[in-house]
Amino acid sequence: MQNLNPLLRHDRVQRILLAVLTTYIAFVFLQSLFFKFTNSPETQYIFGILDAWGGSLGWPGLFAPHGIFSQYVVGCAELLASSLLLVGLLSRRPRIHVAGALVSVAVISGAIFFHLFTPLGVQVRNADGTLDGGELFALACGVWLAAVSIIYLRRQTLLAVLQALRGAR
Repeated sequence: MQNLNPLLRHDRVQRILLAVLTTYIAFVFLQSLFFKFTNSPETQYIFGILDAWGGSLGWPGLFAPHGIFSQYVVGCAELLASSLLLVGLLSRRPRIHVAGALVSVAVISGAIFFHLFTPLGVQVRNADGTLDGGELFALACGVWLAAVSIIYLRRQTLLAVLQALRGAR
């Protein structure tokens, strides 16, 4: 078997890594849509806790079904992030791909914040009353790490876009 040029080998490894990271994020986000869009008991519990917390701070309805941070809004943001990631990866358009990673970081940073700094907590109650053992929180941390890794791997693309935006002023 012929030895691959180290540069080509690096490119292939990077493509595989980007595909694995993208698949992980899309899997986590897309499988959660069923729960958010069907108003499952788990989703009612999570967003109910968050809405009560928001109400206690003087922002009633913030996480309610028609609130600005409802399960539907969050679900749409996750769907957008997944779509950008998958389209960007499959069409080999790094700008679209990095945009999906940026949306992913924004969405999941919110989720991590709410797990850590609200009554929701790291362990979430399941529909049957048991605690999830921190599974949702761990998935959120994994998505955050995967999205930041994509941004890092696509940093030249991101820097080029930022440079172009700066030059357009």
